[in-house]
Amino acid sequence: MTASSARTLHPGGYAPGNTAFRLIVFDWDGTLMDSEARIVDAMRRALVETGLEVPPRERLRAVIGLGLMEAVAALLPREDRTTHARVADRYRTHYLAADGVPTPLFPGAREAVETLHRRGHRLAVATGKSRRGLARSLDESGLGGLFQATRCADETCSKPHPRMLLELMEACAVGPEETLMVGDTEFDLEMACRAGVASVGVTWGVHPPERLRRQAPLTILDSLEALPRWLAAQRRAAA
Repeated sequence: MTASSARTLHPGGYAPGNTAFRLIVFDWDGTLMDSEARIVDAMRRALVETGLEVPPRERLRAVIGLGLMEAVAALLPREDRTTHARVADRYRTHYLAADGVPTPLFPGAREAVETLHRRGHRLAVATGKSRRGLARSLDESGLGGLFQATRCADETCSKPHPRMLLELMEACAVGPEETLMVGDTEFDLEMACRAGVASVGVTWGVHPPERLRRQAPLTILDSLEALPRWLAAQRRAAA
């Protein structure tokens, strides 16, 4: 590579100047679906039923995005794996008990996903949900047919390990330099960084902007409607 063709690389490995993102990977909970209240309530009930102290709501919110067992372990670092498994089992029971009440998408989520799909982007989901939970949410939202690939925490490594993202890129036949991760937690953006992928943070989820900035996202957006516009502007600027 000559000096004139070299590009500065982000610590994660991607080149910030690249804006031809063929693959857009979304987190689910807290990014596309407004499921925070349902998740927090199910976890609180699970802890009460197992006779454990319930942490403040902010601590419960802070682990959204991790796989279930990883989230429980983060909340209960002094408890053993047997206790973690009991809490996880009760969580699943309470989360599923709310199935009769649809969990809403965030404003603009459907329109943003449909716009990006229409423009020819490949779309994927990387989530801390179980496969069963994501399948239900995709069916409930009606968005399932727009995603080329999905990965869940119960079938691969939990975030922030990069494996989930690496598997999605392989499934979609797209390289790191052509991939963008969109998420509301530091776990999402750290996963992207470790996979050599660019990221965009969003402000309506569980982690505040100061946490997201630790992973050097390209930008932090205040609405999903802004994502297609931002991508179009980046492409025009690079043309």
